[in-house]
Amino acid sequence: MKYSSQKVAMPYFIAALALFFGQIVFGLIAGLQYLDGTFLFPDLPFNVTRMSHTNLLIVWLLMAFMGAAYYIVPEEAQTELYSPKLALVTFWVFLAAAALTLAGYLFVPYSQLAAMTGDAILPTMGRGYLEQPLPTKIGIVLVALSLLFNVTMTLIKGRKTSLNLILIGSLWGLALLFLPAFYFPDDTVKASYGWWWIVHGWVEGDWELILGALLGFILIKMTGVDREIVEKWLYIIIAMTLMTGIIGIGHHYYYIGAPAYWIWLGSIFSALEPIPFLLLVAFAFKMLLQRRREHPNKAAMLWALATPIVAFLGAGLWGFMITLAPVQYYTHGTNFTAAHGHLAFFGAYAMVSLSIISYAMPLLRGREANSPSAQRWEMTGFWIMVFSMIVITLALTGAGIVTAFLQRSGDNPLGFMQVQDKERVFFWIREFAGLGFFSGLLVYLGSFFISGEYDYASEAKQALSA
Repeated sequence: MKYSSQKVAMPYFIAALALFFGQIVFGLIAGLQYLDGTFLFPDLPFNVTRMSHTNLLIVWLLMAFMGAAYYIVPEEAQTELYSPKLALVTFWVFLAAAALTLAGYLFVPYSQLAAMTGDAILPTMGRGYLEQPLPTKIGIVLVALSLLFNVTMTLIKGRKTSLNLILIGSLWGLALLFLPAFYFPDDTVKASYGWWWIVHGWVEGDWELILGALLGFILIKMTGVDREIVEKWLYIIIAMTLMTGIIGIGHHYYYIGAPAYWIWLGSIFSALEPIPFLLLVAFAFKMLLQRRREHPNKAAMLWALATPIVAFLGAGLWGFMITLAPVQYYTHGTNFTAAHGHLAFFGAYAMVSLSIISYAMPLLRGREANSPSAQRWEMTGFWIMVFSMIVITLALTGAGIVTAFLQRSGDNPLGFMQVQDKERVFFWIREFAGLGFFSGLLVYLGSFFISGEYDYASEAKQALSA
């Protein structure tokens, strides 16, 4: 850590991990409710469980991105953050808004919550991932404006690097793409357009730029590779991301009342969307091969190298499996989508968030790397979580195949509940894999509480003997 104001990233990282823990707990509850619809009903119905699970996902990732920005921007700009106090005030406002919103979901019926928070004045609630009440959405905008003001002013007074420009520019894009959340027309086609610009624009467009910036920063710091090489790779990846991501949004316009040409545009350009993730894989391993130093934080390097691989599998390969119009005709809304979503979110955004946390937290705590024993715990948690998420993905894929063949095709399709019953074995596998993921998360979180300093002298002796 080079600048004292970078310490404001720590509460964001801690809150992100706590919210990540909560997200997985609600995911396990939702998985059990798939198997037993009466579990915790009526105190905690499935719609509330699912809403809490997905909203916590969004909030903890935003927390991690904001913490990453407050850590990276001062170091890249070679100056202190413009206003550390504003960053801390923003943190507490965001955390309080998240806590109050979650409490509203859990303790107030959703229709009553909508009535209490002014949804009749400006309707915004009720869409997936955008269930937040109007005051929460306004709070998100204010928090985003505070972040953007702080990091932009820091950039203005400091060094302008390509990496900083990419990161801050993508944060501006993140904020602007949230504005359609306030647009909820009665026309369902128009409502779908606005909704997909937020959801797809974030996860298959703008957030990929954040992913590239965070990964680029980590690899520069950990490999010692020339900044110019990293930046050239990032420019190529960003160009492919924007080209495929913007037009590729058309794969969400199939069969919703949009013009027929989106069938072709959506299929062609979304089929190209795996390319940026494949480039990220090549980029990461190219940097590894050209590295000029062996960084002692091996756990952070493991997260960084694995991020593009798992992202390519989840966002690239599993996304491609369902993106062509003739395929999506049979798979839309099945567990194919859930399989893609789980592996893509984890691989692309959760893992890069954990990468920057793994790299930055030891530095924020006054050391370059955690002790070898702490890193072993962290890497054990890594492998458990990655393996468990792959099993979850395969189980949901199996359930999607059953739905596509038994309910969506054939001369005598089965009813919905009949198909659900035949998929139960996959839901049990998913639940047990979810418990495995939760145990991996506990191991990972436990690594933060293992004391000990990194023994540089011992590491040097081992390197010389080898």
